[in-house]
Amino acid sequence: MALPNQLCFALVIFLSIFSLSSLPTSAIFPKVNVSLPGHLSKLVENLCNGNIVENRKFCLKALSAPKAIATRDSTQLGTLIMKLGAANVKATLNVYDEITKKPVEAYKYAILSFEMVSSELVEDPQSANYDVAVIGPEIANCEKELIDAKVKNPRLLARNQFMKYYIEMGYEITSTLELENPNEY
Repeated sequence: MALPNQLCFALVIFLSIFSLSSLPTSAIFPKVNVSLPGHLSKLVENLCNGNIVENRKFCLKALSAPKAIATRDSTQLGTLIMKLGAANVKATLNVYDEITKKPVEAYKYAILSFEMVSSELVEDPQSANYDVAVIGPEIANCEKELIDAKVKNPRLLARNQFMKYYIEMGYEITSTLELENPNEY
């Protein structure tokens, strides 16, 4: 009798790991080619090797798309990162809505925050740097809404983590922009 239970348990663990392992290619990076090219731009490599970016693999995959590789400066790359972050939050909100069928304000604020930083990068990187840092509490609010709604969906929990990675990438690029133009702000 114990053998079937152990087999079922092992199968559940395997399927859970297998389903989570597919997230980085299909659910995390909307419209992004995740196969790492032989050549990444120096800008992307420098960003992903920065002190603030903790998950280098995520950063490299997220920025392996031709649009990211073709960026010519930190401002363009930062704008792309914030757009990818906003797209990730929108996709997360859609998953959340499918599960709970309830309105979610925290995710909407996180989307607006990513979009706001994207628009600030050109004119005021210092404000963008501050604003990307305060997206973190929005993600904490998103996690709180999951807990309050008693939602324990691994896909949503993983996507919240991905939002944190986009914040790290955004903070790294806005810090870079501040260093590139120290006298302008």
